[in-house]
Amino acid sequence: MDLCHVPTTREKGWYLALMAPNVKGRNYAWLDPSRLYCHPQGLQDCVGDLLQPFQGDPIDMVAGIDAMGFILGAAAAAALRKGFLAIRKAGHLCVQTLAQPYTDYSGREKVMEVRTDAISPGLRILLVDQWVETGGTMRAAIQLVERLGGVVAGVAAICIEDSEGGRWIREHYKCAHCVPPILQPRFDRHQFGWD
Repeated sequence: MDLCHVPTTREKGWYLALMAPNVKGRNYAWLDPSRLYCHPQGLQDCVGDLLQPFQGDPIDMVAGIDAMGFILGAAAAAALRKGFLAIRKAGHLCVQTLAQPYTDYSGREKVMEVRTDAISPGLRILLVDQWVETGGTMRAAIQLVERLGGVVAGVAAICIEDSEGGRWIREHYKCAHCVPPILQPRFDRHQFGWD
């Protein structure tokens, strides 16, 4: 799809066709959504779809997860006129932090951290990431927010896969994602829905 073309009718998820498949092999994610961020209307519609379920909900801050969650999270924060908090991979923040170990989608053990001075008890935070595959990364972010006394107002991602971790997140938190129900099984199997 042309990065300047805007379809006449824009149904939820139309911009998913802007994403590109992995051409580099097993050490990379199966799909690269970053191309849709280059499309002005695609990015706006994606963020609008992610925020729609939270309209009217009290949200004090948006937190994005390192690294691609920073793009959607910052865009969501700007749309909501709220502040943005970066939840980082360990070792990047030079201030007092709280750390949380986790296992990412590839099975690698990692540590995530957040600054301790940004979340006060009762602060309602919308967590945003690009993708929730196994749920390990998002669950670590949830634990960081809650350990600091914050409240997870919701979870938003382009796709929340129907994995054990994805189901746990959906069962415990209000969630939003962009994949239409008819395409969800294909995304869960890591197949494009428009092939």
